Amino acid sequence: MNIELGNTMKWTNAGLIGRPGAQRFGAMLGLLLAVLAAPPARAENVLQDVGFAPLSGGRVQITFKLSGPAEGTRVFTTENPPRIALDIPGTRSAVSQRHIEVGSGATSAINIAEAAGRTRAVVDLYRASSYETRADGNNFVLVVNNGNAANVTAAIAAGDQTKSVGAVAQEVSNIDFRRGKNGEGRIIITFSGEGSSADLKRQGDKILLEIYNARLPTQLAQRLDVLDFATPVQFVETRSKAGGAHMEITAKAPFEQLAYQTGNQYIVEISQAKEKEKKDPNAPPVYSGSRVTFDFQDIPARAVLQLIAQMSELNIVVADSVTGNVTLRLNNVPWDQALDIVLQAKGLDKRQNGNVIWVAPQKEIADREQAIADAKLKLQQVSETVTEYIPISYGKAKDIADLLTQKSKQSNQGGSAGGGSGGAAPAAGSGFLSDRGRVSADDRTNTLLVIDTPEKVRSIRELVAKLDKPVQQVLIEARIVVATDNFARELGAKFGITGAGKVGSQVVTTSGNLNGSQYMINQAFANRQTLGDALPVNPPGVAGGRTSTTTGATSLGDRLNVNLPTTTTQAGSIGLSVLGANYLLDLEISAGQTEGRSELISSPRVVTANQQEANITQGQEIPYSTITSTGGGAALPTVSFKDAVLGLKVTPTITADGRVFLNLEVKKDALAGYYTNQSGSYPIIDKREMSTAVLVDNGQTVVLGGVYEFDKQNAVTKVPFFGDLPGLGAFFRNVQKSNNKAELLIFVTPKILDENLK
Repeated sequence: MNIELGNTMKWTNAGLIGRPGAQRFGAMLGLLLAVLAAPPARAENVLQDVGFAPLSGGRVQITFKLSGPAEGTRVFTTENPPRIALDIPGTRSAVSQRHIEVGSGATSAINIAEAAGRTRAVVDLYRASSYETRADGNNFVLVVNNGNAANVTAAIAAGDQTKSVGAVAQEVSNIDFRRGKNGEGRIIITFSGEGSSADLKRQGDKILLEIYNARLPTQLAQRLDVLDFATPVQFVETRSKAGGAHMEITAKAPFEQLAYQTGNQYIVEISQAKEKEKKDPNAPPVYSGSRVTFDFQDIPARAVLQLIAQMSELNIVVADSVTGNVTLRLNNVPWDQALDIVLQAKGLDKRQNGNVIWVAPQKEIADREQAIADAKLKLQQVSETVTEYIPISYGKAKDIADLLTQKSKQSNQGGSAGGGSGGAAPAAGSGFLSDRGRVSADDRTNTLLVIDTPEKVRSIRELVAKLDKPVQQVLIEARIVVATDNFARELGAKFGITGAGKVGSQVVTTSGNLNGSQYMINQAFANRQTLGDALPVNPPGVAGGRTSTTTGATSLGDRLNVNLPTTTTQAGSIGLSVLGANYLLDLEISAGQTEGRSELISSPRVVTANQQEANITQGQEIPYSTITSTGGGAALPTVSFKDAVLGLKVTPTITADGRVFLNLEVKKDALAGYYTNQSGSYPIIDKREMSTAVLVDNGQTVVLGGVYEFDKQNAVTKVPFFGDLPGLGAFFRNVQKSNNKAELLIFVTPKILDENLK
C-alpha cells in the first residue's frame, strides 16, 4: 500500500507504521530546545469570571473580573445583528461557561471565546443600544443601556479621564486623506510620537473615532469634503475635546471599515461592502484541498478517515456505528473530494463545526437533527414569552403587522389578523411567530407590540429592521423643447396702361378693366354734348375734368392691367407713372422677406417616492360659450372651459442595479385660436402629448421622442404667356417662397435622491 500527498511526498506502509522510538526522541529533543531557548515570560492575565446585574431603567451592568489590569481593551459594535464586542489582548479565559443567558433590557446573552492570545466577549443584543465602559482595578465594567443606538458612546471612568488629561504629551501632527487603488478611502492620522490610542465605533452611516492622549492643533480642527475622490467616504470632521480629539466620518452605505495602528500612525480604511455571493444549492461542489493519491485494498473505512484527518489537519470524530471496509484507488484528487467519495461509498454523511468534522451514517445524522429540532420546538413551547415594543419610522405599523400574520390568515380561513389599533392576532402556523406569539399595531404611535419567545422576538426585530427603511425618492425633470425656423420671400408687380384717342369720328379708350373704360367713355360723351369735342378725358381714379356729368366711382385699380402685388409681406416697393398727351402708364414693383426663429423650453419637475405616482400641471382654463335650446325654443348661452396646460405624470420604479424605470405622460398644450359658427366660438388647442415607459440610468438624460416638421412652398401667380417672357415677365407675375421648420423634442432626467444628503 502506498499513499502520495501532493506531487512531492509519497507515503508507504512503512511510513504509516513509522518508528515510534525515534519519533518520541525527536519530539522530546525539540521540546527541550524550545524551552531552553524561550525567554522568561511574564504572568499572563486571566479572565476569571463574568457576571451581570440588572440596573434601573432596563440597563444591565456586565463585570469582567481579571487577574490583572485590563490594559488595551478595545470595544466595537455591529448593527446587523446588534452586538457589542470586547477584545482583551494578552488574556486567557478561565470562565467555565462559554454562553451566559441574560435576557434583561436590551441585553440577550454573553458569549466568551479565546483565540490567538486574546479573549473576546460578544454581547448579543435584542436591539442596537448605547453603552458605557470603565476600568475598576482588575475589573472591566460594561453598562448596556436600554435605548436605541442614536448616541452610541463609550464613557471613560472619571479617574482615567483625569489621568489622560494630565498626561497629554502627544499631538495630532497631520490628518491626511487618500484614495486606495481599489477605490477605498484611507484616513491617515499621524501623531507626534507613540503612546496615543483611539477607539472606533460605527453609528449608522457615520464612523465615530475617539482619540485619547493627543492634542489637536487648531488648524486641523476642520471639516474635509472628500466627495471628489470617488470613495465611500463623503466628509471627515475633526474637533478637539478634553484629553484628545473626536473625529466623525460620514460614508455612503453599504460600506466596511478597517482600522489599525502602526507606529505613530492610525489608519482607517473604508471600502464598499462586497455583496455576498449566493451559493447555488444545485451547483456541483468545489474542492480546494491538497491533492493526494490513495491505493487501498479492503482497508477499514475508519482507517481511511483517520488518514484523511492527518492530511487535512482537521479533527474528525467517527461514530461507533461506522464499520466496514472500503477498496479505492484515487490518483491526484483533493483530500476533501476523497472524503466525500468515501462517505458516499459507505452511506455516510458529515457535519462540520469549525475544524471538527463529525462522521456518521446518514440516518443517524438525520435522526439526531430531527431530535434537536423537536427539542427546540418543545423548548419554544414552554419557554417564557416576552413583550417587545418596536417603533416604526418609515412605514405603517398596521401593514407590517399584517405581513407578520399573513401566513396564518391564509392557513386559517375566516380567522382574524392583528394590525388594528389595540387589536392582536395569534399567529398559529405563521413562519414569523410561534404558536403562542401575538402581534398588534398601535396606529396612534405607529408602534408594533410583539409578544413571543425571546428568540422569535429577536428574529422579528431583525426582520422589521430590514423592512423599516426610508423609501428612496426620485427627482424627475422633463424638458419639452419646441423650436421653429420660418423663412418667406415674395416678389410682386402692378402694371397698367390707360389711354384715350380718336380713330376718325370714333373715340377709343383702354384701361385696366371695363369700369375704367366706361368712366372715360362717359366723360367723352358728356364733352361731345356740351363742348362739341369728346377729348380730352381724365383717366380712372383722377377727379375733375372738363365736365362734371361723369358718373361711376373709379380707383387706381381700374387702371391696372396686372395687379399682383406682395400679399404677405411688403418690405419695399417702387412706383412709376408716365403721363403722355393721351395715355398714362402705371408701374409698381414690390418685394418682401421674413425670417423668424423661436425656441420654447418648458421644464416641469417633480419629486416622488419610489413606485408612487406624481402629477404636476400648469396652464389655464379657456372659457368658451355655446348656445343650447331650451324646451320653449329660446336660446340659452352656456359657458364651458377647456384646459390648455403643461403637465407631467410619472411613476418611477428604482431597480436593484440603481437604474430607474419610468412610466410617464408628458403634455404641452397651447391656444392656437378660435373656431366660430352659429352656436358660438370654440378654442383651438395645439396638443403635444407623449405617453411611454422607459428604463434610464440614474442621472442620465434621454430623448423620449420628437416630431420634426418641414413645410416648403413655392407659389407663382402670373398672366399667361406674358408672365413667362424673359425679363419683362417679372411685371406680369407674383412669386412666393416659404420654408417653415418646426421640431418638438421631449427629454427626461431621473435622479435618485441621496437620503444621506443634509
